[in-house]
Amino acid sequence: LEAPAGLLYAGRVRCVRGHAMQLMAWEAGLRALYNGRPFYEADRLDLRDSRGTPLDVERSFTLEDDREELRHFLDVAGYLFVRGVFGAGEVALFRDEADALRSEARKGDRLSWWGKNAAGEEVLCRVTRADQKPKLASLASDPRLRVLADLASQPLVSKRGEGGGVRVIYKHPQMVEGLGDLPWHRDCGMGGHAVLCPVLIASIYLSAATPETGTLAMLPASHRASFGTRPANQPGMSGIATLRAQSGDVSIHYGDTMHAAPPPTDVSCDGYRISAIVGFARPGAAHHRGEKSYNDVLHGREDGQVEHLTRVAERA
Repeated sequence: LEAPAGLLYAGRVRCVRGHAMQLMAWEAGLRALYNGRPFYEADRLDLRDSRGTPLDVERSFTLEDDREELRHFLDVAGYLFVRGVFGAGEVALFRDEADALRSEARKGDRLSWWGKNAAGEEVLCRVTRADQKPKLASLASDPRLRVLADLASQPLVSKRGEGGGVRVIYKHPQMVEGLGDLPWHRDCGMGGHAVLCPVLIASIYLSAATPETGTLAMLPASHRASFGTRPANQPGMSGIATLRAQSGDVSIHYGDTMHAAPPPTDVSCDGYRISAIVGFARPGAAHHRGEKSYNDVLHGREDGQVEHLTRVAERA
């Protein structure tokens, strides 16, 4: 029910010897013991598409493609990338609301995530109250996203989760504090895997997502295995799928799929990735202690800064 990161952020564990980050190093082993998930071994994977040929882990689809083929890819890889779901006019309206949310966010409102860049500037990384804007709120019931959610292995419904259930992510270069660049993680990484999963997360790209502007990276088939949290740009990892998107594209992934949001590689771009996020979960799935969201433990500071886990661990 619990997860090491969530326990550390909430101050619910204390380290009496060694260093608290050693608990994170044991996360994959603990999940294997408690949840029965084998360790992730990329070199032993034999992933096949619906025709039996080796899976192209960076393949993209459209809504017009065969549904069983889409369903098979999602089931095997744990994610799916679909191009051209939303038109330019729709995206422009979403962007207008995302810009308004950016200007309205306030540090410490518990509805936004903040960080600092290399210049020491405080920057907004995420807003969780996007459901308060009509166009963005409509994403939770959009029929195109519903079609994609219905590809899941079992029936899922729109879930509110953190904030109001619709979130907007704003990428920035050269982040040195906060959670602007997410490490390899699961969306149940703060806890609740046993009562929430399967969860399906949809990312609607409101701008281009490339290595230069910030993108998502997926670890194929990791939704069925145990794999510990580690830095997004850790060298030596193989088999990674990088999703390069244009505005209007959509990616979906199981919350249990290991994924990361590496830092943008170009510090001179005119703009960086902006994406809207909605989630789907089993009917009745809820926090096992009755709280609203497992991510609420991240809001421990009045200035809205979401501290890196290593700093939290130093105080444990």
